[in-house]
Amino acid sequence: MVELDLRQIMPFERHELIFQKWDSLKPGETLRIINDHDPKPLRYQFEAEYKGQYEWEYEQEGPKDWMVKIKKV
Repeated sequence: MVELDLRQIMPFERHELIFQKWDSLKPGETLRIINDHDPKPLRYQFEAEYKGQYEWEYEQEGPKDWMVKIKKV
């Protein structure tokens, strides 16, 4: 599993970094992101660009931090 803590990264840099990590994963591998807000816009982007190619699981939903596992299928 690749873990990416986004809390200290500038918001405008986050999606590019996430998709760099995502592209390097092999099927079956997982990217865990830690964020300071609910990453709904990111999920919409995954749904638009990778529909059927990922599994999304919230491990923690606030109130301060959100943790999401995104598995490449």
